[in-house]
Amino acid sequence: MKKIEAVIKPFKLDEVKEALHELGLQGITVLEAKGFGRQKGHTELYRGAEYVVDFLPKVKLEIICTDDMVDRAVEAIINSARTGRIGDGKIFVSTVEEVIRIRTGERGENAI
Repeated sequence: MKKIEAVIKPFKLDEVKEALHELGLQGITVLEAKGFGRQKGHTELYRGAEYVVDFLPKVKLEIICTDDMVDRAVEAIINSARTGRIGDGKIFVSTVEEVIRIRTGERGENAI
């Protein structure tokens, strides 16, 4: 089993969610986040004063899936989240040791 963490632009969330749903992935966790990468934020003008916005709004998705679904899920995220501009985000894939469904006690892939 793998955990896919994707940090994307907030306005791309619906497109990514739809793409993952079409693959048959049912569970997704969405967190509001702020951060920056290479773009280092930007400056804005407010009431005549310039200030730096260094933490930009992002959305972090967490998906647990079986090993055979990882490549398709990553491709779906890339294709639906890409704008071609700086700040499109990142995807991290890591191994999950165990999954346990609290309600039933099921473990492993059955608990996903």
